[in-house]
Amino acid sequence: MARIKNIELPNEKHVCIGLTAIYGIGRSLALTICNDAKVEPTKKIKDLSDDEISKLRKEIDKYEVEGDLRRETQMSIKNKMEINCYQGVRHKKGLPVRGQRTSRNARTRKGKGKVVANKKKVGK
Repeated sequence: MARIKNIELPNEKHVCIGLTAIYGIGRSLALTICNDAKVEPTKKIKDLSDDEISKLRKEIDKYEVEGDLRRETQMSIKNKMEINCYQGVRHKKGLPVRGQRTSRNARTRKGKGKVVANKKKVGK
């Protein structure tokens, strides 16, 4: 099993797909890494030699991934919350940050629906 950046890569997948298990690496960056490291992207991870794995490690070290990227993302969110910019306020309130409407959707950010008590209608 190949281990890069403390992530176990899935053995049965192609290299270009398996690299996406690392936070911060998508499909296009994975293909770029494979091409720069001169590793066949359609090769299975279990078939990689130690030399190829070390080439991939060296190539991935050029990019900011995993812990460093997560830390940087959290720090930028925290900074926005401290300076009270619009996005920071939305983060604090637990609402969608990027302009989505909230009147009917946004359950991912807002959580489970809250029950509102019925108002009694005054009869004449």
